[in-house]
Amino acid sequence: MSSVTAEDVVKLFESDERSRKRLAKLLLPEVVSEPDLRLAIINAVLRDVATKEDITKVMEEIEKIRKDVYTYITELRERVSKLEGSFTQLVDRIGDLDKRIDALDRRIDALDKRIDSLDKRIDYVTKVSWALTLSVIATLVAQVLMRMFIP
Repeated sequence: MSSVTAEDVVKLFESDERSRKRLAKLLLPEVVSEPDLRLAIINAVLRDVATKEDITKVMEEIEKIRKDVYTYITELRERVSKLEGSFTQLVDRIGDLDKRIDALDRRIDALDKRIDSLDKRIDYVTKVSWALTLSVIATLVAQVLMRMFIP
């Protein structure tokens, strides 16, 4: 027959939660009635219980974090406000540039019309010049012929 050691019993209770709870319920009346055991349990529980000081520290940390978040949000709002101002200025500048471009387009259109008009006038002057040149040449030819035939 094999003997069960205390180590084996501990391992069995570690692996079986239901049995562990049953053992705790069986031992609880004994533990509560023993002053030394009761004090040990109370001290163990008190280590895990939050004190007023712990709560105060946590509240102070929360308040510090709240102030930091508020400061950060305030800074973000200021930055967003500055960005909105810059954006508005850029929109205004783009609007001004659009107006200037439109004005330049109108001036270019006017120059194109003037150039077309000058081209037409140059064509007219060229035609008139050719006509006058031909007239002068015809007159000269007539003069030369008249002098040759009429002495």
